[in-house]
Formats: sequence, C-alpha cells, structure tokens
Amino acid sequence: MFESLSDRLAAIFTRLRSRGKLSEADVSEVLREVRIALLEADVNLALVKDFIARIRERAVGAEVLESMTPAQAVIAIVRDGLIELLGSQEAPVRFAPSGVSAVMLAGLQGSGKTTQAAKLAALWQGQGRRPLLVACDVHRPAAVEQLIALGAQIEVPVYSEPGNGDAPAIARRALEQARRTGNSVAIFDTAGRLQIDEPMMAELERVKTAVEPIETLLVVDAMTGQEAVKVATTFDQRIGVTGMILTKLDGDARGGAALSIRAVTGKPVKFIGVGEKIGALEPFYPDRLVSRVLGMGDVLTLIEKSQRVFDERQAKKLATKIRDARFTLSDFLEQMRQIKRMGSVQDLLKMIPGMGKLAERPEVDERELARVEAIILSMTPQERDDPRILNASRRRRIAAGSGRTVQDINRLVKQFEASQKMMRSLSKQRGAPRIPLH
Repeated sequence: MFESLSDRLAAIFTRLRSRGKLSEADVSEVLREVRIALLEADVNLALVKDFIARIRERAVGAEVLESMTPAQAVIAIVRDGLIELLGSQEAPVRFAPSGVSAVMLAGLQGSGKTTQAAKLAALWQGQGRRPLLVACDVHRPAAVEQLIALGAQIEVPVYSEPGNGDAPAIARRALEQARRTGNSVAIFDTAGRLQIDEPMMAELERVKTAVEPIETLLVVDAMTGQEAVKVATTFDQRIGVTGMILTKLDGDARGGAALSIRAVTGKPVKFIGVGEKIGALEPFYPDRLVSRVLGMGDVLTLIEKSQRVFDERQAKKLATKIRDARFTLSDFLEQMRQIKRMGSVQDLLKMIPGMGKLAERPEVDERELARVEAIILSMTPQERDDPRILNASRRRRIAAGSGRTVQDINRLVKQFEASQKMMRSLSKQRGAPRIPLH
C-alpha cells in the first residue's frame, strides 16, 4: 500500500534532513520533488497543483526558514497537508437511534461489493449489532449464492428470494423482515455493471427509494486509479453517496485514488479494504494513513488489532504461566496463531514507528511461522509441555512428521529454552510480567 509513494517521500525527506538550514531555493527543490512523487502516484493533477501551492505558502514562511529544525518543520507541513487532502477527520458510519439502519452498497461489477457487505456485517456483529445481509443483485450469476456462502461463514443471516426478481421489491420485503426479526442493521448488496449505464442507475435509484438508507456507501476499486475518482463522481451525482469504501488498497502501490477521491468528490472515505480476509476491513483514519505513507508507523491501529485478538483474561493467564515458569510450546503455538490473526508480519512491522524498512527484509518470512506450527503440531502433548524429554529418536519422528530436518527441531527447541530462561529472569527481577494490550 502506497509503497512507491512512501519510498519516494522517504528519500526526499532523508536528503532534506542532511541540509541543516534551508533556503527558499531548497524548499522549492523539495516541493518540486514532492510534486513529481504525487503525480507518479497518480494523484489528480489539479489537486497536486493546489496542494503544492498551499504547502509552499507555509514552507517558505518564517516558521520553516528560521526554524532550528527546518527539515522537520517541512515534513510536518507536508503531513498536515496530506491529512487535509484526505479529509482531516474520521467519518464514522451513522446508525439510526432506533429500529433498523439501512445501509446500501453500490459500485461497478468487480469492485468487491458482495465481499465488503460480508466484511461490514462481521465488523458490526463484533460490535454487538445484529446485521442482516440482503441479496439485491439479481443480475450477476451466482451473486446471491456468494452472499449466502459468506453469510454462513460469518454466521450472519441472509435475506434472498429465488429467481431473478425485482430488486426494489426484494429490498422492501427484506427491510420489513429485518424489523420483524429485530435486526439492527440491514446491508443491501446491489447489482453492479462492467460500466456505468442507465438501467443500472435507474435500478439503484428505485432500491434507494424503497429502503431510504441512512448510508449509501460506494465501493470503489483503488487499483483503478483516477478512473475510480470518475466513477465516484458519477455515482454521487446520480444517486447521492454518503461515503466510500476503497477496496484492494493493499495492492495499490501508488495510492492516487485514495489521495484524490475525497478532495474531488467532497465525500468521505469511511472504510478501506486491506486484504481478502473477512477481517481485512479498517475504518478510515486520514492521520493514521498519512503516518503510514510517511513511514511514521500506525501504533493506534496496531493496538486496536491486538485488542480484537487478545482479551484481558487470556493476557492474565499467560502472565501467570510465564511467572510460574509454566509457559509451554502449546502456549507458544497459541500466541503465534493469535498474532497471525492480526495480519501479516510485514504489515504489523510497518505499523511500528521506525520498523517499516525491517518489514522489507527477506528474512521476515511468513512461511517460517507455518514451519514452526508444523513442528509443534507433530509433537505429542507431553512433548509440548516438556521439551526436555525430546531425545534423538523423538526428534527424528517429529522431523519426519513435520517435513523438516532434525536441525530445524533442535533450533526451535534451543530458541524456546532460551526464551523460557529470559522469561524466568524477568519474572524474578520484576515480578509477574505485564502484558500491555488493554
């Protein structure tokens, strides 16, 4: 996500820091490079011109040229400008104070509406709401079946009707059922097309009239660049959107759509899709995204991810085991699986300030976690609880069962024993270790 833009800006700011006091010519040179970086990232040309003009006005002022740390001052101004471009503040989804909150999803075919509907349902169910998914795409083959399968996966009910019925009528009946069954939010997955056309827009207008959604969210493929901005503008002019979900942002190395769409349409980005998994949907925080783009990390999102995976009871139980020297390979396996549920190791490292470059190293290998898991699963429960009983024949058996070598088994056991010693040492020095997840 934003890889090319991040790399370009990082190189610019590294050179800037080495210059000490800055002249107006230095600032102009830096802003020229920032302008090129943004254009290469496919940011809207008019936006880039306006952005650079506003940044220049502040950057050539006394606050920078007379600053003791002018490079940091310029970086701060660029950061503030990017945040302003993205909308400054988070724009949370609105919910009705009572009854059913209707949320309609719209977008072109292939943008990921059906998957995003399921992701929203899973997110809101985790927050204590009772979602209902509604299959209003009566045109795309297997669209209804896809939504039903996703609903079963996340254990959320799906309202659908057989055959190619009338989408507005289906939406109306689904909303009535949601009221009867006590669902607090109904998510309407509507039909898309390969391109914007009149019948598509007319049907969307009728669905919107039928359910009067509190939110009309446009699902946009970030990888289509400035075409995404044009699509958003057209949809907003025709049906009136209240916000956007940018999908496939994890595959968009340039990021031009994300940086342009809010300023051009005037409508906020409310969520970003950062992967294919059901949990790979994040509320959109402009300041956090800019921090990631500038290589400053995103600690708040990392904390929120950890809080969704770990709970306080688990943390206390783990702390007790460590304190009493009862931390086993089974505990280690469970902790490793929980970390994997938070996302890729590379993505997690990028959220830690200063660790972004480490995530790019080849030795940060996701497959290593799978190899370790295979080794531990090839052990008996007794062996996981007490690796000291692992004699040569046991190690050969585990190596054969996991598809690894005896040397791999020896390395894992040695690392685990070293970590146990460190835990015991810390426990003796400070008492029970604290796990600051909450």
